[in-house]
Amino acid sequence: MSDTTISRSDAVPTSARPARRDIGLRRRYAAERRFRFYGQGAIAIGMIFLAILLWTVIGQGYTAFFQTQIRLPVTFSKSIIDPNDKAKADPTILRTVNYPRLVQDALVKELGIDPNNRAAVASAMQLVSQGVRAQLANMVLDDLSIIGTTQDVWVYANSTVDSAVKGQFDLSIPEARRPIKDQQLAWIHDLEAKGAMEQRFNTGLFTFGASARAETAGVGVALIGSLYMMGIVLVLALPIGVAASIYLEEFAPKNRFTDLIEVNINNLAAVPSIVYGLLGLAVFINWMGLPRSASLVGGLVLTLMTLPTIIIATRAALKAVPPSIRAAALGLGASKMQTVFQHVLPLAMPGILTGTIIGLAHALGETAPLLLIGMVAFVANYPATPMDPATALPVQIYMWANEAERAFVERTSGAIIVLLLFLAVMNVTAILLRRRFERRW
Repeated sequence: MSDTTISRSDAVPTSARPARRDIGLRRRYAAERRFRFYGQGAIAIGMIFLAILLWTVIGQGYTAFFQTQIRLPVTFSKSIIDPNDKAKADPTILRTVNYPRLVQDALVKELGIDPNNRAAVASAMQLVSQGVRAQLANMVLDDLSIIGTTQDVWVYANSTVDSAVKGQFDLSIPEARRPIKDQQLAWIHDLEAKGAMEQRFNTGLFTFGASARAETAGVGVALIGSLYMMGIVLVLALPIGVAASIYLEEFAPKNRFTDLIEVNINNLAAVPSIVYGLLGLAVFINWMGLPRSASLVGGLVLTLMTLPTIIIATRAALKAVPPSIRAAALGLGASKMQTVFQHVLPLAMPGILTGTIIGLAHALGETAPLLLIGMVAFVANYPATPMDPATALPVQIYMWANEAERAFVERTSGAIIVLLLFLAVMNVTAILLRRRFERRW
């Protein structure tokens, strides 16, 4: 009796097997190509949105680094500044001098205006920023010898004039619908032709504080406030976060209590930043009585917000150290503490520094928690200590974004550029530190 049973493999012709294998390979290769295409597409979309963001911010903000200024031969008349010779005995009286009168006389002379034509004189004075009072006062207080002399002074132009020179609004529309008049345009062209009006680098953007006038508004006070806060965060968050991480990773027993602590730390890293603002308001201001709008309170709030990030990054860096390092140190007679601090911690330092810098960069860009502790105050003077009223760079950006004047739009974008530069420097520093101290096993 013949065997009529046919196996499954014998049922398929031998010539068809390579074809099936080729079809399967082609499908796998096609799937890989699709996945690669999806990944490249996702990267391309991200880069496009990033390019749009940078183009918008830089396109609107680069002009903030330049400010229209007018050169005027200002005569520091003694009869106006110090008619009674009291300045040497009491220099503070120089703050109350009618400095705009000096600028008015110089501008009338420069433009060839009839001094008796009050309308023309008033229109000409609209070309100049009202901040000239403080500018000339500072010049006189710094050097009393200029009283009675004539000095060429570059004064800030009004923000409307600055916007007109930069082409930020249409000058072809009828005069009645423009914030700047035809006569003023003629004076601007005349000053530009004589080289008495030009756009110069705006140092005031980095040195001035808050101001209701866009041309004299800067981020100087906000930068100092942010610097104070970052210093407080670094001094408090780094040692506390590293100490907590070392204990939890190297010394703490593994039980339900430590597991609960780990879960809560991970949850705190995901808590919205505004919750930390509410916590700071309740604890540091309402309960401890610390002053509102102080860099100290802002630094404490940002420390609480940054601690989970530093703890998580530090623990990850400690886990990345091979167990053989610990075993070798213990085998040679080192104690647990010697093993951790003399062998494990130095090898984990690149990851710790990277996590710390990233945490600081995150804190530098926070706005919501600072709003709740009153750092939206109008602060024009530099804070001498962390207890003085101050503001922060992201908060200053938020405040300028709410202003209706056109000139504040470029100030807002300019401040964003400054903030992005700081964040870029911090992230590049983190990358360089990691590459500098990183060791491979």
